[in-house]
Amino acid sequence: MQTALITHADCLDHVTPEGHPERLARLEHVLHALAPLNLPQITAPLAAEDDVLRVHPASYLADLRRTAPKSGAAQIDADTWMSPGTLTAAFRAAGAVVRAVDMVLAGETGNAFCATRPPGHHAETDTAMGFCFIGNAALAAKYALDHHGLNRVAVVDFDVHHGNGTQDILWDEKRSLLVTSQQMPLWPGTGRADEAGAYDNILNIPLPPGSDGEDMKKAYSETAFPRLLAFDPDLIIISAGFDAHRDDPLAQLDWTTEDFAWITEQICAIAAKCCNGRVVSTLEGGYDLTALAAAAHAHVQELMKAAI
Repeated sequence: MQTALITHADCLDHVTPEGHPERLARLEHVLHALAPLNLPQITAPLAAEDDVLRVHPASYLADLRRTAPKSGAAQIDADTWMSPGTLTAAFRAAGAVVRAVDMVLAGETGNAFCATRPPGHHAETDTAMGFCFIGNAALAAKYALDHHGLNRVAVVDFDVHHGNGTQDILWDEKRSLLVTSQQMPLWPGTGRADEAGAYDNILNIPLPPGSDGEDMKKAYSETAFPRLLAFDPDLIIISAGFDAHRDDPLAQLDWTTEDFAWITEQICAIAAKCCNGRVVSTLEGGYDLTALAAAAHAHVQELMKAAI
C-alpha cells in the first residue's frame, strides 16, 4: 500500500493580498518538498454540493457565492479574503478530503495527504474566518460517518491555532471524537479544556506559549492517545497544521520538525491498532515557508512508513 497525495492546481488560484500569510507560495513549497517522495498524485475533484451541505447550510454557501468577486478581491473579515478563484479552490480542498476518504476506506491506498488550500478548520457552520471557508476535516468525518456508515471517526488537530470551526461543526456529533491541541492564549480564543462537546466528544489540550516538543509529547501521551485508543475509531482524520513550529511567525510554540514526525508516527500507530491504519490528513496552517516544507515532508514520510 502507498500514501496518496491529493491536490489540484486550482488551489493556487486562491489569491490573497500582498503580505498575507496564507499565500499560494505555501502550497508551492509543500508540493516541492514532497516531489522527491514520488507519491501517486491524485487529482482533487470539486466537492459535490450535497457533501458540503453535510457541514454548512445552503444559506451560507449562497452568501459565499454572493460575496465572491468576479475580479479583484473581497474581504470577509480582517484575515479572510476572497479572489475570483477562491470558491473553486475551496471546493477542490473539500473534494480532496472526500476523495481521500473514499480511497482509504476502499483500500485503494493505505492513507492519504491532501495538499490543498485554503485551509478549513476555522470555518464554522455558517461563518468563514481565519483564512477558511469550508470545514474540510469536519466534512471528512461527517462524510465517512453518513455516506460510508462508519460508527466512529476521530479528528486530531495539532495546528497551533484552535480548530474552532471543526469544534463548532462536530459539537453535537456523538459519533466523532475531536482531539485538538493549541497554543493558549492565542487567536481565535477558543479551545479551553472545559469545552467538551455535547457528548464529551471533544478533548481540548491548551498549551502555553513557549511549550516545546517534550511538553507536547507528555500531553498527548498522558491524555490524547489514551482517549483515542478508548474511542477505538474506524478512521482518523488529521488536521495537519505546521504552525506550532518554532520558526513560525504567527505563534510562540517551540516544536521542531522532528516533533511533527513523532506525533504523526504515534497517530499512525494508534490507527494501526484501531482501524487498519486508515488515516486521512489535510493541510491546515504553517506560515514560515521553510519550516512548513520541512514539517510537511516529515509528516508525509511517517504516513508513508505507516502505509507499507
